[in-house]
Amino acid sequence: MNVRKVEVLSYQTMWPSLYEKEVKKLKTIFGTLCMDIHHIGSTAVNGLKAKPVIDMMMIVSILNDVDRFNSSMESIGYEPMGENGIVGRRFFQKGGDDRTHHLHIFEQGNEHINRHLAFRNYLRATPEEAKQYGQVKQMLSKQFPQDIASYIKGKENVVKEIERRALIWQKN
Repeated sequence: MNVRKVEVLSYQTMWPSLYEKEVKKLKTIFGTLCMDIHHIGSTAVNGLKAKPVIDMMMIVSILNDVDRFNSSMESIGYEPMGENGIVGRRFFQKGGDDRTHHLHIFEQGNEHINRHLAFRNYLRATPEEAKQYGQVKQMLSKQFPQDIASYIKGKENVVKEIERRALIWQKN
């Protein structure tokens, strides 16, 4: 079993530029299949503590067409993971055990798109909520410094609650 270190850092001002740099590569590979791409996750929220992994979400016109680009993605360091537990998604990770990037790809209209964007936008709009979430993540990273699965499980209920509030907030 590979052990992934759990490290939560204070917000890094370089994260948006790392995202932009990666977007250029991805748009070159996917071309017109890529309808839009978003910086999601904690590194997309100014001031939020996060694992130093850039999460991105691409929206495509036809999800099954993504599979044709697996070798191109491998050539820039990504590992194709298929759906990786979420039906209707393609997932790519970069960096092996020292993960640097995650790419979630959904077909336009997929329900997960709105969920990811609402979560990010809500945390951007509520700095106190983001701060509390960051504190939970930091505590869990200290509790499970070598156990990414327990870290993820530990924050699961907090994420679901923030997501619930984010979806209500978005409607208003």
